[in-house]
Amino acid sequence: MSGAGGGKRPSGGDSPPGPPEKKSKKEEKTTTTLIEPIRIAGVSSTEEMDMKVIQFKNKKLCERLEQRQAMEDELREKIEKLEKRQATDDTTLLIVNRYWSQLEESVRLLRKRIEPEQPVPAPPMAPVTDPAAVDESGVRLSSPRSEGPAPPVPEIQSESEPMDQQQVEERQEKNPEEQQPPLPAGSEELVTPTEPAPEAKADSSPPPPPLSENAKGFLTVLEQSTEEELSLHLQDRMQFSKDAIAQLVCVFDRLHSRIDSMCRAAQAAACKDENHPDITQNRTLLEENTRLHELSTLLHGRHHKMSMEYNELVDKVTSAETKVSEMETTVEDLQWDIEKLRNREQKLNKHLAEAMEQLKSGYSSSGSSGGLAGGQITLNIQKFESLNAELEHNQELANSRMAELEKLQVELQEAVRESEKLKMDLRNIPEEVVKETLEYKCLQSQFSLLYNESLGVKTQLDEARALLLTAKNAHLRQIEHMESDELSLQKKLRTEVIQLEDTLAQVRKEYEMLRIEFEQNLAANEQAGPINREMRHLISSLQNHNLQLKGDVQRYKRKLRETQMEINKLRCQSGESGVLILEEAPGDGVEVKKEEEDDQEEEEERRKELERQRAREREREREAEREREKERERERQRSDELKRKDSDTLKMLRIELKKAQESQKEMKLLLDMYKSAPKEQRDKVQLMAAERKSKAEVEDFRMRVRELEERERKESKKLADEDALRKIRVAEETIEHLQKKLAATKQEEEALLSEMDVTGQAFEDMQEQNSRLLQQLREKDDANFKLMSERIKSNQIYKLLKEEKEELADQVLTFKTQVDAQLLVVQKLEEKEGVLQSTLAALEKELGVRTQALELNKRKAVEAAQLAEDLKVQLEHTQAKLKEIQVSVAENRTARERESSNLKRAQEDLSRLRRKLEKQKKVEVYSDADEILQEEINQYKAKLRCPCCNTRDKETVLTKCFHVFCYECLKMRYDTRQRKCPKCNCAFGANDFHRIYIT
Repeated sequence: MSGAGGGKRPSGGDSPPGPPEKKSKKEEKTTTTLIEPIRIAGVSSTEEMDMKVIQFKNKKLCERLEQRQAMEDELREKIEKLEKRQATDDTTLLIVNRYWSQLEESVRLLRKRIEPEQPVPAPPMAPVTDPAAVDESGVRLSSPRSEGPAPPVPEIQSESEPMDQQQVEERQEKNPEEQQPPLPAGSEELVTPTEPAPEAKADSSPPPPPLSENAKGFLTVLEQSTEEELSLHLQDRMQFSKDAIAQLVCVFDRLHSRIDSMCRAAQAAACKDENHPDITQNRTLLEENTRLHELSTLLHGRHHKMSMEYNELVDKVTSAETKVSEMETTVEDLQWDIEKLRNREQKLNKHLAEAMEQLKSGYSSSGSSGGLAGGQITLNIQKFESLNAELEHNQELANSRMAELEKLQVELQEAVRESEKLKMDLRNIPEEVVKETLEYKCLQSQFSLLYNESLGVKTQLDEARALLLTAKNAHLRQIEHMESDELSLQKKLRTEVIQLEDTLAQVRKEYEMLRIEFEQNLAANEQAGPINREMRHLISSLQNHNLQLKGDVQRYKRKLRETQMEINKLRCQSGESGVLILEEAPGDGVEVKKEEEDDQEEEEERRKELERQRAREREREREAEREREKERERERQRSDELKRKDSDTLKMLRIELKKAQESQKEMKLLLDMYKSAPKEQRDKVQLMAAERKSKAEVEDFRMRVRELEERERKESKKLADEDALRKIRVAEETIEHLQKKLAATKQEEEALLSEMDVTGQAFEDMQEQNSRLLQQLREKDDANFKLMSERIKSNQIYKLLKEEKEELADQVLTFKTQVDAQLLVVQKLEEKEGVLQSTLAALEKELGVRTQALELNKRKAVEAAQLAEDLKVQLEHTQAKLKEIQVSVAENRTARERESSNLKRAQEDLSRLRRKLEKQKKVEVYSDADEILQEEINQYKAKLRCPCCNTRDKETVLTKCFHVFCYECLKMRYDTRQRKCPKCNCAFGANDFHRIYIT
């Protein structure tokens, strides 16, 4: 009894220690099962009791060791899976880091190329264990640990306008792949391999190459760093890449705006110079370019939207995959629980078996437990007696069935003997029976057919002889006709060859004539060549002279404008001087001269000031143009926003643009009309306009003089002093001086007009001379072209005649070949005639031989007819015997079938009895019924295992042949292209195997 107390164990000690996550679940779910205490039999000493306790402990330790080994195997598989997953994660992290650092390096190089004057900061790199850590591709591997904050990236803005934040955001949205940061090593949900390899492939694939020291250093830094450090470093890298890409986008936008402004400036300059259709085409192309650019931006937006939707769908897929993985984990948990329950069941079975062994061996205990064990013994004894009785009954049945089988075996041997006798009788058949057989009758009919065929062949031979004679006569006639045709063709060929030779001689004469004419024309052209060169030089010199004259005309026009400006200034000065004369005190004549000199100096100063003002105005115009360009660029940026709002205004602007284009076309027509007018008329129009302006100015001067005279009269009435008279004289002198200047300017103007007329006349003469020379050159070129065309025609005629000659020669050759072929045909026909004659003689000989053979066959046929009659009699006799044998064979067959059915029934009974016998043997071997049941359970479990690997359970069925195997074996066979059932070799595909769940 002391051993019973020592044998008690808590239920938790029996179960194997599961994983820490699952232990808490087990404690919540599983209920504690109380195992019956182990009872030790009566012992004589403490040593014996210690021995039994130690044996029990050893059993328990063995059980725990088995469970521990199973757990270790499972944990090893999990560790291998996790190591593979970590390796894939490490490779993806290394690839992401490498390509990100390559991207940063390329961005930095681009920024250096675009803006070398600005310092480009390097990307924020964290210190790695190895200071010279560079990966295989030559890019520095940056670890996620950063000692300090990343250096600030300088913002690059264009000179003319600030960076448009909206454009930068759009570019950033268009390139989401560049802005996505690489993820830390711990996050399995974010960084996963795209296609995880299956376990079978992983086992068969070669081991991965060893990592370099740089990669190992990077991975160690990843392991050592915390999540906060990783996130900080990744934020720094993200910020750097974002800023760098934003700066690149700004630079490209700035370049684009510069190109647009340059295009507009060039377009404006071209519009100022002259209105050309190329400019309009350029404008239309620019508008089309802007339209296409807008369309591309719109398509980029759509693409971005589609990519966002695609990313959302990918996220959904990943969430579904995570759900699947969670379900798999739950399945694994449930499998773990099942294993625990199985282990517990095995323990209980072992305890039960041990208890049954103790009951069988005769141990009994007091109390309620003893009564329970006694009841089980009585039940097992009754069952054993019933099994023994059933076994005796089955043995008797088996003995009776064996006697029946022996009888059937004897009958079968007798039937075999009778069949052998019948075979011997069939081999020795009499002649009468043979004559009456179907085969003999068939041979007789075939002989008659062959005889009739031989008669037909004889008649055909006679007909062939007659045909041969007729063919011979026809062949002789055909040869005669062919000879006459050949003679006529030869005559025709001779006449054609003579005609062709005559035409060839004529063509050669014409060719010689054309060649002589061509040489003469070449000589004439060589003489005219230097004249043409001199004319070209003269034309070029005249053109240069015309250009010089045009420059002189422009210079004279400039001088005319300057003189007009001086006249205007003098008019202004004369008006001021008149006013000053009235206001100032009287002075001397010397002062007037000084004033004139001062006026000249003032005029020079005014000219300088005017030039300065013009320069300032030009600078202002340039600044205004720059401001306009800036405003245009700003308006463009605003127009992108206003386009969405003001579609109605756009329609109105289009209508106005159409009106402006129509007005522009009208102005173009007027300008073309003005351009189409000759230069003389334009110069005359300009001179007339200048003359009108000068006349109007003269009239203005006269009006002013009259006004001054009237004022002078009025003042003379008021002031009759000498001082006033002096002032009047001075004013009159100045007026005379101005009138002289006016006359001089008029004379200069007339001289310039006369010079312009002379130069225009000379220019017209030169143009007429140039046109005459060009006309002469055209005439000479036309003559040369005509000569060249005639030469080309003659060459073509010569080539055609040559080709005709070659064709005729080819025809002659073909005719000759035809004649030779016909001669060969004649020879072959003669040879065939000889062969046919020889064959005819051979056929005649064969005919004689066949007639002799026919007579022999006739004799043999008579003999065969006699034999056939004898065989017919024998056949009737054998057929009667055969019918008797067939009846006996049918009886034997029915008896044999009956015996086979009895044999099958006996075999079934025998197998049933054997099963019962095996059960009885098991009962004898295993003293306990629980052990028998356990053995049967093990057998059933073995049946449920896969027949290929004998380790995993059957869980997949082939729908074609309905054989069941484990999923891993079928998947491996499918992947290795062994797509046949292991049992029946039935082919299967990807959709022909499905999982099943055997409960």
